[in-house]
Amino acid sequence: MKRIQGTSEQEREAKKQKLLKELGNRWLPYLTPKDAEFYQLWQENYCKLILREASRIPELLHKEVQQAFLTLRKHGCLFQDLVQIKGKNLLTPVSRLLIGNPGYTYKYLNSRLFTVPWPVEGSNIKYTEDEIFAACRAFSKLNDYLHKDTIQALNKLRFVKSEQNEDSTIFGMVPELSKSGLDMGDDMELKKRTTYNLTLLNYMDPQEMSYLKEEPYFGMGKMAVSWHHDENLVERSTVAVYSYSCEGPEVIDCDERSPEGRNPALWHVGLKIAWDIETPGLAIPLHQGDCYLMLDDLNTTHQHCVLAGLQPRFSSTHRVAECSVGTLDYIFKQCQLALQNVKDDMEPRAMHLRSLESSVIRQGEEIHNEVEFEWLRQFGFHGHRYKKCTDWWHLPMSELEGLWKKMECVTNAVLCEIRKKGWPMEQKNEIIADLLALLTTRQELRMEWCMRCRSQIAQNLPEDQRPMCWPYWEDDDPEMPLPFDLSNIILELEGQLLETKL
Repeated sequence: MKRIQGTSEQEREAKKQKLLKELGNRWLPYLTPKDAEFYQLWQENYCKLILREASRIPELLHKEVQQAFLTLRKHGCLFQDLVQIKGKNLLTPVSRLLIGNPGYTYKYLNSRLFTVPWPVEGSNIKYTEDEIFAACRAFSKLNDYLHKDTIQALNKLRFVKSEQNEDSTIFGMVPELSKSGLDMGDDMELKKRTTYNLTLLNYMDPQEMSYLKEEPYFGMGKMAVSWHHDENLVERSTVAVYSYSCEGPEVIDCDERSPEGRNPALWHVGLKIAWDIETPGLAIPLHQGDCYLMLDDLNTTHQHCVLAGLQPRFSSTHRVAECSVGTLDYIFKQCQLALQNVKDDMEPRAMHLRSLESSVIRQGEEIHNEVEFEWLRQFGFHGHRYKKCTDWWHLPMSELEGLWKKMECVTNAVLCEIRKKGWPMEQKNEIIADLLALLTTRQELRMEWCMRCRSQIAQNLPEDQRPMCWPYWEDDDPEMPLPFDLSNIILELEGQLLETKL
């Protein structure tokens, strides 16, 4: 099997361009259910993609989930994300909302999304509307159902030999372990890789899009989502997708009009082996209420895309997000670690530090940057969108801002200390060098976030979604010990470092 491999974004782009050049004006082959070899190809090369037809899912669950999609759209809770791709700010064609465990986040394309929490036993979550509460509860029920279904699918993949249905379909088929290359691990590992902690909801109406990209390798037609691996997931974890395309009878019955290739009226999921230029791809049609599971390492070894149909479509994509550095619990513990260096009985503006060891100073300033740029500015960049659903994030983000302000005072205290005389030259130089690097990064990122917030594309968003450059303050703000613009402080540190070297 011939594959083109790449790791970094630059390498992947180079390989992509090389592949496109090799293809010239021809397409790579792909199969649909109309092709005789379709199911054999699926079993041999895409066996970890399991399709659950709508008829296999409880009718009541369909009703609740589909009503939940419509409710959230009615209340304006689905938003296009302003993301960064190759340094450019772009608005996603798909509107989204993240729902999941309270305090969890999910980051993709330099944009951190914050969960609208689904109901959790023992928590007091207030929603702006009863209908929004019911919608979040419906996705929590779907999440529980898909979790159980995923474990069953993985167990079949492990223990059951492939059995072909009478109609030669592969719906629900499970290949032999030797073919699947499945690495299940123990029960704890299985639970870790199947307990979905959030779902990313998507909505798109192709008729409202002035332009959709053409699929570049196979000629599959218009893409709603380009070829990709899902990001920021626990290794070898399953992704489960529920699809709801609001299709009418004229769409279901129009398959006769496309004797070759996929039916452009229907939504499809496209699948290919990553950077493989020989194995045909698959285009699998998605009907109302169908669900598919990308099991084990499929999301790593393969790429998938979403091929647009004619009708509007919702999806709920359940994931095991890698949240080791993406939860409120984590970032509050980081704040506690950074502020351990502060003497408790001191006023913030007259703060004294317990240690001036360079490693302690460096750790505190690194956490300072993490809080500001991975949390506060990411949250502010979404404007007031989350208030459409709940005020749950208001209190923790306010607390986080208060801790960040203390860290500004810590930075000021460090600057005051290194301005004093009597320091051993080597120790002072080490602290200045570390501080200079971290403050330079802080300055550059502040300017970058300001530019992103003030960009034309950001300012054209609806007022409640318009990015806020937050935190922001003027130089005469009595609550802030340091200026927003750190240019002069950076020049001062550079001068001190230069003096000690002369």
